[in-house]
Amino acid sequence: QVQLVESGGGLVQPGGSLRLSCSASGSIFRWSAMAWHRQAPGKERDWVATITSGGITKYADSVKGRFTISRDNAKNTVYLQMNALKTDDTAVYYCKAVHATDGSTYWGQGPQVTVPT
Repeated sequence: QVQLVESGGGLVQPGGSLRLSCSASGSIFRWSAMAWHRQAPGKERDWVATITSGGITKYADSVKGRFTISRDNAKNTVYLQMNALKTDDTAVYYCKAVHATDGSTYWGQGPQVTVPT
């Protein structure tokens, strides 16, 4: 059973920074692409960023230049550093693991990030 445990959500003022962490149990982490998605109130869940097992990163246009995804394979952990936060970044943020071999997908529980007006 694979579990993804997230931490680091909270309330931050516009322009501030926050770092989310997602730690994976089991042995799949090293072979998995990791991603962050987010879901704002009343909206669909949107993709934010991905990092492959080889460290290649991609970002949604809405966060490019402000967010950085990284991973520490020794700690089975993926991070999302969020800078210059905006009100529109308010959402529940979900960590996702996709196994490179069989495509199995796992989700974290989703910490809340709130950037007030």
